Amino acid sequence: MRPQLSEEVAAALRERIMSGELRPGARVRLEEVAAQLGVSITPVREALLTLRGEDMVVLEPRKGYVVAPLSKQDVVDLFQLQGDIAGELAARVAERITDAQLDELTVANRALVRAARARKIEDVERLEYEFHRTINRLAEARKLSWFLHTATRYTPARFYASDQAWREGMRSDHDMLLQAFADRHATAARTLMTSHFTNGADLLIKHLDDLGIWT
Repeated sequence: MRPQLSEEVAAALRERIMSGELRPGARVRLEEVAAQLGVSITPVREALLTLRGEDMVVLEPRKGYVVAPLSKQDVVDLFQLQGDIAGELAARVAERITDAQLDELTVANRALVRAARARKIEDVERLEYEFHRTINRLAEARKLSWFLHTATRYTPARFYASDQAWREGMRSDHDMLLQAFADRHATAARTLMTSHFTNGADLLIKHLDDLGIWT
């Protein structure tokens, strides 16, 4: 078994839980998850132990693992935390970014825009992650970047990449963010980056509202 296999299973289950595919109270059957993901029972069991520690699932007598309760405020809190940290990192980048680094981000964003226009969902998901990872690296704040990475594990990236309205908003957000970097405007960069995340919370809440997910 690859050392990271249980982490991959945990990531897949987080996506399903946060996107509403697995609803609060739903039973998570080890055998079904293993079959769906093409893995053995062991990494699924390890993944569920990890998710239990994150309060994503709970272990109930005679039922096994079930999805933990999720509220609108939980979603707001998660994305506000992400936005606050990401906004701070963006502000730091705006204060120190070089022309060469700005060019690097611009090229990365163009590739992302092309993928979005072509509706290549997996590429959008990957390139969006790489775009933000580059920003976090340029901030030179290892601990803050680690906290942001931890918080964004609860973002259902595939859900967003698949949503046309989000893809269009992403392009606009990135254009304005790159302009703030070009202007070396830390306050604008912070505000734009924070909104990029909190607007994502609004979209996810509406989606979960439509599914009738709230307990």
